[in-house]
Amino acid sequence: MPHDPDPPPAKRFKPGSPFFRLNKKPGMLLPRKENASVPVDVQRKHLPIYQAKSQLINRLRQLDGAVLIGETGSGKTTQIPQYLYEAGIGRQGIIAITQPRRVAAISLAGRVAEEKKTQLGKLVGYTVRFEDMTSSETKLKFMTDGMLLREAIGDPLLLRYSVVVLDEAHERTVHTDVLFGVVKSAQRKRREQSKFPMKVIVMSATMDVDLFSQYFNKAPVLYLEGRQHPIQIFNTKQPQSDYLQAALVSIFQIHQEASPSQDILVFLTGQEEIEALARTCRDISKHLPETCCPMMVIPLYASLPPAQQLRVFQAAPKGTRKVVLSTNIAETSITIPGIKYVIDTGMVKAKKYNPDSGLEVLAVQRVSKAQAWQRTGRAGREESGLCYRLYTEDEFENFINMTVPEIQRCNLASVLLQLLALQVPDVLNFDFMSKPSSEAIYTAVEQLDLLGAVDRKDEHISLTPLGKKMASFPLEPSYAKTILLSPDFSCTEEVLTIVSLLSVDSVLYNPPARREEVHTVRRKFISSEGDHMTLLNIYRAFKNVGGNKEWCRENFVNSRNMALVSEVRAQLREICLKLGMTLQSSRTDMGNVRRCLAHGLFTNAAELQPDGSYVALDTHQPVAIHPSSVLFQAKPAYVIFNELLHTSKCYMRDLCLVDADWLHDAAPEYFRRKLRAAKS
Repeated sequence: MPHDPDPPPAKRFKPGSPFFRLNKKPGMLLPRKENASVPVDVQRKHLPIYQAKSQLINRLRQLDGAVLIGETGSGKTTQIPQYLYEAGIGRQGIIAITQPRRVAAISLAGRVAEEKKTQLGKLVGYTVRFEDMTSSETKLKFMTDGMLLREAIGDPLLLRYSVVVLDEAHERTVHTDVLFGVVKSAQRKRREQSKFPMKVIVMSATMDVDLFSQYFNKAPVLYLEGRQHPIQIFNTKQPQSDYLQAALVSIFQIHQEASPSQDILVFLTGQEEIEALARTCRDISKHLPETCCPMMVIPLYASLPPAQQLRVFQAAPKGTRKVVLSTNIAETSITIPGIKYVIDTGMVKAKKYNPDSGLEVLAVQRVSKAQAWQRTGRAGREESGLCYRLYTEDEFENFINMTVPEIQRCNLASVLLQLLALQVPDVLNFDFMSKPSSEAIYTAVEQLDLLGAVDRKDEHISLTPLGKKMASFPLEPSYAKTILLSPDFSCTEEVLTIVSLLSVDSVLYNPPARREEVHTVRRKFISSEGDHMTLLNIYRAFKNVGGNKEWCRENFVNSRNMALVSEVRAQLREICLKLGMTLQSSRTDMGNVRRCLAHGLFTNAAELQPDGSYVALDTHQPVAIHPSSVLFQAKPAYVIFNELLHTSKCYMRDLCLVDADWLHDAAPEYFRRKLRAAKS
């Protein structure tokens, strides 16, 4: 982590001092402190939403659609589905509750099953990608929005469902936005065709209410009260050039002054940053005077092994302070007990897509005001709290109000493939709540055309037979194409494994403090042909030891994610068999596997330049090999990559060595065009 030679003195961070200025705006989020010793039915009655139960049921019984704003902690997500079911609303079908994140869908289903005193998978169940915990008895079904979308491909009117609850709508993921349009269309068509009606309930803690109400046919907006603990907000007086340094000073200012029972949550942007700051905090805390209580620093990010993620929920030993360093995973999806202080850096890592350059990159950027308020509210869940914002009031006023919906900042190829599979008659004019730019839509059409997935006749676009097969896979179009090409290279088994490995969170765990040990242990798996082959070697070794957890620990492999890879692979393999594909293995011949990857992922290719740098062939953008890649010290002439990460420069992640001839064979006309463009 970069160190400022002259950090601001700690005293300047005191509330009310020249460094921090109190922001008088009220906090808006509210707590729910659940006590395991209190019976579940008593806990339910203590939720703020319980006071409005009969009024809510009466309103929802009368309405076809509603926008429900309920502050965090009001109990809306767990209670509304139960209230509907208990009141007999929507009993003729299934009540679906969609979530943007799989972790939320799974944990909420577990909680509601517990409250209904039923086994998970019976009355209450969940469906997430590659995992189905439902049965013919399931009436309350928690699911990711992506799963409901996939169901709509086979059933565009969603006739199995009587109520669809679109929860956490403010997160505006790509799937959520497409689902809005699909559900709205299904509701309208069911009315036109005199089928039994479908209720649509949109729920959120914060939202652009007017936008949602207008989009859903002027649906009434219902507000829920929540319990609110006051939150004091302090802004820095001056802009911070180094938010990591400012976070570090803030942590120790609080640590030296606050009671040991009061924990701290710090919002950062990613794994590397979190691990670096955790190391620094642990080092500094060892040298503090004895009057300071011990500090337990816990990182939290998506690719951490689940057992380590769960540590954030455990109380620190008596007299020890818990300091949680987290990505935006802690903004809405989970609640960490004991948090009194929040330190908000005001930064987040998000995907950005530029249709002109064709680049989709992960970049660190400012949060929106809505995100800043979500973070602030994490300090007031159980009692009054304090939030230290590492930016000035003026900077906050210049933040955008709402996060730009992902649909307006991502590659739309996958979205268009899905809409075509849903038989949407005019994909170019689909009813999006926030319409993407026409450049982004046409770029996506170009990509699908390049992959052979669509036919274009003027403004009319339809799926080719290959495109229909590609839409059968819950994958990015280029991955689906790679699997479909694999029988030509006799390596379907290997390609299924590689695509499965790339479709889950990282299966490798790299604790920075044990870097040398990790490097030594991994050496036996490393392939000079790249990261894909290295991952394949690790997966084969994992299967050879029967998924032994001790082996995973010794080799720094995330056993749960690796088990998920096996499940994903089994489902993808099943789709291949349904499509009548022959499943062959190339055994030790990795050349065929790499040739197949080159044919499927040719748009993600880069070429070595005479000066030792790399350029992406598709966009002519300068790119570099990420330090985590096994090819970091090598200089292969041509590589394909899985994704680009933009930090100080544009890094390629997950690389594979390929030949120029293979790329040219994969798309001769495309590369002729690219070469012409590069020369002109």
